[in-house]
Amino acid sequence: MTNCRFCDIVNGSKDFLLWENNNFMLLLDTIPCKEGHCLLIPKQHVDTIFDLNDEIYNELFSIIKKLEKPLCEVTKAKRLGLILTGFEIPHAHIHLVPLHGSNELFDPGLFKKAESDELRKVQEKIKGCLEWI
Repeated sequence: MTNCRFCDIVNGSKDFLLWENNNFMLLLDTIPCKEGHCLLIPKQHVDTIFDLNDEIYNELFSIIKKLEKPLCEVTKAKRLGLILTGFEIPHAHIHLVPLHGSNELFDPGLFKKAESDELRKVQEKIKGCLEWI
């Protein structure tokens, strides 16, 4: 697919990569609402999560289940929130957001562009706890 930022990442720069396997990549969101806000994207280009075949769809949620505990531990979160929107980039993805209290996903003022240095610190912090996945 041309003009897809996520396809460009899959095929090139992996600056804020946290984890990957044959089918998926976990990246830090560069406009996070919370420290540790990540994106899980399939390497195959599809428009929405619901366009994934059943095998890849099931693997996606299996990976999220495995990511929940380490992401919550490293960010000291009480829960892991999931956001499925799909309008900003026409490539399937799920936002994984560490949550410390209710309604944290619904405040647009929390989403701010992060500095590269800040993202690299968070990247190192999280990568270390994901090596076993």
